[in-house]
Amino acid sequence: MNEKIQALKQSFQQELENAKSSEAVEKLRVAYLGKKGAVTELLKELKDVAGEQKKEMGQHINQLKRQVEEKIAEQVEKIRAEEEEAQIAAAEQYDVTLPVSEEVGSYHPITLVQRELEEIFASMGFTIEDFKEIVTDYECFEAVNIPKDHPARDMQDTYYLENGQLLKTHTSAAQNAIMRKYGAPLRAIFPGRCFRNEATDACHENTFFQMEGIMIDKNISISNLIYFMKTMLSQVFQRDINVRLRPGFFPFVEPGFEMDISCLICGGEGCPSCKNSGWLELCPCGMIHPNVLKAGGIDPEEYTGFAFGLGLTRLVMMKYGVKDIRDLNSGNLKALSQFTHE
Repeated sequence: MNEKIQALKQSFQQELENAKSSEAVEKLRVAYLGKKGAVTELLKELKDVAGEQKKEMGQHINQLKRQVEEKIAEQVEKIRAEEEEAQIAAAEQYDVTLPVSEEVGSYHPITLVQRELEEIFASMGFTIEDFKEIVTDYECFEAVNIPKDHPARDMQDTYYLENGQLLKTHTSAAQNAIMRKYGAPLRAIFPGRCFRNEATDACHENTFFQMEGIMIDKNISISNLIYFMKTMLSQVFQRDINVRLRPGFFPFVEPGFEMDISCLICGGEGCPSCKNSGWLELCPCGMIHPNVLKAGGIDPEEYTGFAFGLGLTRLVMMKYGVKDIRDLNSGNLKALSQFTHE
């Protein structure tokens, strides 16, 4: 078996050197670390190894597994950096001597709120991550405990592409990659644009923004989740906000909750923005499911964590009194110009 391990190590190194794209590296990861991957098969063969050799071989295989994971992560970062450099090099040059218009623009209100939240969470020790908008089925669903036959998929009417990939339906699609990037302990937020084939109305859009956050460490509890959420809301709104926590089902957390805030547009009396309920769903959250931790390479027996999906678009509506969510994607300068003072 030792010869097999050495041969596998050499073949992996050769294939890694030839993997020049993100897609090639992902195929290599599956080939070696997937359910039927070469390293996984070696671990299965341990049952046939006798006596004390089993322990020694197990250590060698685990060492190989760690090396494969680390080198794949390094290759992904290398390719990403090369792609960014290529984009910069290919970018059009512009004339910095051109006169500046007196009518200066402003950041979009979603950008304003996102940057404010990034500062708040950075002050609490969270790293800020970016993630792609086109993802695989594994990243968006399977890695977060939503297998192909799970009924939870019916809750999200998804835009699929011809190549089998899809537009991410939630920022949770980044969880697996970030867990594998940092391991545990971990504090990270990752804002992004999401897409669902929604029937649009005053509080629903087919393109919207979320901010996912995860915290993983030893002895993390629901109390930690509530503390961070209350701290965030108090700093964003600069006043006390009425919130309620009610049970909610999300396959990637257990237990799961819906955190609602009292509608700030109607003062809780009921309006089209809150579907006349007086409350607006703002933050699905809960304790990360053990299956999600396992998929991210984290031992659920040693670590626990919480996750939350903050609706940036809805938070903007509450903060600035925007009554119709569709105004935010409309490009209507009359509606958006009021934020130039920020």
